[in-house]
Amino acid sequence: MDPATIQAAIVAVAVIGIGWLLFGGESSKADERVREITRSRTSEQRKGLLDFMKPDDSSSRRKQIEASLTEIDQKQKDRKKKLKSLKSKLVQADLTISQQTFMIISIVTGIAVGAGLFFFTGKPLISGGAAFAAGFGVPRWFLNMLINRRQKKFVMGFADAMDIIVRGVRTGLPLGDCLKIIAHESPEPIRSEFVRVVEGEAVGVPVETCLDRMYDRMPVSEVNFFATVLNIQKTTGGNLGESLDNLASVLRGRKLLREKIKALSAEAKASAMIIGALPLVVMALVTVASPDYMTELYTTPTGHRNLMIGAGMMLCGIMVMRKMINFKY
Repeated sequence: MDPATIQAAIVAVAVIGIGWLLFGGESSKADERVREITRSRTSEQRKGLLDFMKPDDSSSRRKQIEASLTEIDQKQKDRKKKLKSLKSKLVQADLTISQQTFMIISIVTGIAVGAGLFFFTGKPLISGGAAFAAGFGVPRWFLNMLINRRQKKFVMGFADAMDIIVRGVRTGLPLGDCLKIIAHESPEPIRSEFVRVVEGEAVGVPVETCLDRMYDRMPVSEVNFFATVLNIQKTTGGNLGESLDNLASVLRGRKLLREKIKALSAEAKASAMIIGALPLVVMALVTVASPDYMTELYTTPTGHRNLMIGAGMMLCGIMVMRKMINFKY
């Protein structure tokens, strides 16, 4: 072959090789890169299409909700336990004496009753039991009686207080002025409770906090309903007059149901009182009619033991009957 032709062929092969190295390799790399991107997008699309089949891992969210519910439940338990303490009961009864003073009065009462009974009977067992009942049971029973009486009076007039707020709000008065009207014109104990609310609001305490404190002093469902309605209305807005009007209707319905339950359970309560008093009445009548027949029951150790056993059985029976006729509403 001609040397010039050979040189031209070599140059052409070299140019083709260099061109393939410069452009062909890059294109292959680019094609490989395009294939990788295509595969990644395809896999992402497949993942997106199959995501709905995977379970939603919301364990952390569930744990947060459970922790919040547990915290709220614990706060409610602590609040209920606090409301049952002696200090809270003295506040609920609207007594100005302190807890230490109440304990001193209870101890002195128990000692006085026990000492007097021991002086007349000379029997330490009976005297000790009477001292414990007079020192621990009677004062707390009297305190609970004051609390129940005060709560009943409050519940009886609370619906009328709601009507005052409804009428005031519908005529354009702010909530604070309506509370002042209740504090000046309502009967006790509603007046004193709303006076404390108005005084607290006057010094800058929020109404919600004042109502929480009212619930601590007056732990009834009606106060809790009232506080809930105000909190919801403050958060979401709406017609306060209409909300409180509905609340007043609910409170009157609860009152009507309460009175109906009392009427229906009056026969059972009368029967329980007759059954509980019948043994004592019979014992007193037999003692008056035949003193010699009952002498051994009052003077001998066997009679004393029988009296104690009978008193214990009577107490258990009375408590069971009280539990049966004490309806929760």
